[in-house]
Amino acid sequence: MGRSFGFIVLLIVVAIGAYIYMGQVQTLTPSGASPNAAIDAVGVRNDLMAMANAERRYWAVNSKYADLEDLRRNGDIHIPTRPDYTYSAEASETSFRITATYSGQDPKAAKRMTVDQSMVLKTN
Repeated sequence: MGRSFGFIVLLIVVAIGAYIYMGQVQTLTPSGASPNAAIDAVGVRNDLMAMANAERRYWAVNSKYADLEDLRRNGDIHIPTRPDYTYSAEASETSFRITATYSGQDPKAAKRMTVDQSMVLKTN
């Protein structure tokens, strides 16, 4: 009796662990995107946060935000080349928005990711 009860508890624990694991895997590959698209998306998120931090550093020195070309020219950022993404920025004296646009073939990949002066990353 004790062994069968222990085995049933073990099966329940394994089932709960598998359920939690599957939830974690789904957050890595949102909406069924391919693993390569998910890896690229993580890289793009890191790029956007690095660019946003460069904008904040630029604002601390110059009291205004800059476009990506000014940041690159000043040596504040290095924008990596990603084959399926293009970066663009809108900057003013008081705000900025940096956008990464996906042009690849995965229909379930996020099409646009943006970050602004609030440092909140949004995915569309």
